[in-house]
Amino acid sequence: MAAQFGRRLRKGAATTAVAAVAVAALSASQAPGVNDHGRQTAADATPSPDASASDGSATGNSPYYTDLPPLKSPNPSPSTGTGTAAPGTTEAGIPATVLDAYKKAETALNEAKPGCNLPWQLLAAIGRVESGQARGGRVDADGTTISPILGPQLDGNGFALIRDTDDGAYDGNSSYDQAVGPMQFIPSTWKWAGRDGNADGKKDPNNIYDAALAAGHYLCRFDWDLSDQDDLDRAILSYNNSREYLNLVMRWVEYYRKGTHEIPDGTGTLPDNRSDDGAGASPSPSTPNTPNTPTTPGPGGSKPKPSPKPEKPGGGTTTPKPPTDPGSTPTTPPSAPPTNTDTVDHLEDAGTAKLTAMAGDAFTKRISTRAETKAGKAVGKVRVRFTIIGDTDTTFTGGENVATVATNSSGVAVAPALQAGEKTGGVTVRATVVGRTVAGLDYTATVTERAADALARTGDAALTCTPGGEFANQVEVKATYGGAVADGVAATATLIKSADDPAVADKGPYFKDADGKAVRTLKALKTDAKGLLKLPKLYADDTTGTFLLRINTAGGATLTVELTVAAAETSSPSPSTSPSASPGA
Repeated sequence: MAAQFGRRLRKGAATTAVAAVAVAALSASQAPGVNDHGRQTAADATPSPDASASDGSATGNSPYYTDLPPLKSPNPSPSTGTGTAAPGTTEAGIPATVLDAYKKAETALNEAKPGCNLPWQLLAAIGRVESGQARGGRVDADGTTISPILGPQLDGNGFALIRDTDDGAYDGNSSYDQAVGPMQFIPSTWKWAGRDGNADGKKDPNNIYDAALAAGHYLCRFDWDLSDQDDLDRAILSYNNSREYLNLVMRWVEYYRKGTHEIPDGTGTLPDNRSDDGAGASPSPSTPNTPNTPTTPGPGGSKPKPSPKPEKPGGGTTTPKPPTDPGSTPTTPPSAPPTNTDTVDHLEDAGTAKLTAMAGDAFTKRISTRAETKAGKAVGKVRVRFTIIGDTDTTFTGGENVATVATNSSGVAVAPALQAGEKTGGVTVRATVVGRTVAGLDYTATVTERAADALARTGDAALTCTPGGEFANQVEVKATYGGAVADGVAATATLIKSADDPAVADKGPYFKDADGKAVRTLKALKTDAKGLLKLPKLYADDTTGTFLLRINTAGGATLTVELTVAAAETSSPSPSTSPSASPGA
């Protein structure tokens, strides 16, 4: 049976305000780093305007659990065993499989994106707030939740309006999106952020290994350094764009940093309070409860919640239709007002310059796309998704192949910078509107091979040899491009006949191949990370004279090196001096 979260109630009711004040006061009492003078920590500081990045959020800003960490420190950690846990230990502990998933995700991100410095405690804090650690660790041996965990449908009724993007594939809802799984990804985000964390060949948002790894990559996608509090704030806000959410997640991060312990799967305690349940409000007397119909309290009253939805084959759910009074006239619910996204008719290029970069370099120009109405007017606050498609290793900065950016007041979304990979050729980047079916707009970027525009020897020692001998010095050159080191540049070295005849020489100096045979052309050479290229040893046959070695690189750099083969100089013996005969000898 899918676990359905209740709807997030609209802000403004008195009971919600009172509850918020109470939670804020308790939060402050447990805030990490708050001193006796009440100074705020970095987690409490107002985020910068771009703190939420441009993705909207991973969860669609769905509801979350608001329970605060226990006041008592999790240390000392009780031992993990099969017996009954001491009172309160399950609240502080993390189910074994869930904890393993967080730590494996941390390890994977430390290898893939070491500059991000992702701590597993951040994943644990988000997992606690989003799903109560996969509903107390109710997962199978592979880490998949026993039953789907679904947020409310994002139909604009107290929530964001996100129309269906997956045809119900993940959430069983073909009308609106719902957050899915232990890390509560909305389908449109999971489509590009999903990862296979348990190496089973699938990307399943209901699997804690897949979801934790996806969350790690999501939090690290903008080259943020999560050891920096400002970047950490931005990453958390990009997950769920709420100041209260940021503060709450930071409370749990600090709590888990002090220590935690592993508990058996399925024994974790479920949180009691959610951001959408009115915290302490009483049911409205005008809406009596009916048998088997649980209610969700809200400000000034409550509306009955429907019975749990029956499962569809394959794990989806169907929404039961409300009973109809035969004697009444059916009424059509008022339609939601059109959103900015609904008004988008097409995408236009917004002056993107030519996109070209050498392999391994960052593109200096960025893609700009403008969202417009049918009349050509700009549409702001619309999410545009940029996707790199095709067989290429070019990515956006940060290593992702998808980026979602909100249009500004001029209707323009600027994609992150592209980072060229090693594969050369054309790269296609497609811009589409999230939540709206309009034609995509394709951009072509070109990755050229690494090049050098200058070559120079690193030494000036003469290159000489005697016939049939071996040159004492090896040829080493340095390649540059625009004065900077040119690494990984392809090069060819050829012993040529003359300056006017670049044909391969048939006599004179030579290299040796793996079998010791003479070769006079070397291909597939590459400069190293410092732009250096050191050629193999050179040998000479019996021909004497001056010979030329020509080195060419991609990009047109050329260097000709002179080689001399001459017989060794022989020194004539000094004339002997005979002693003069003595007179009379």
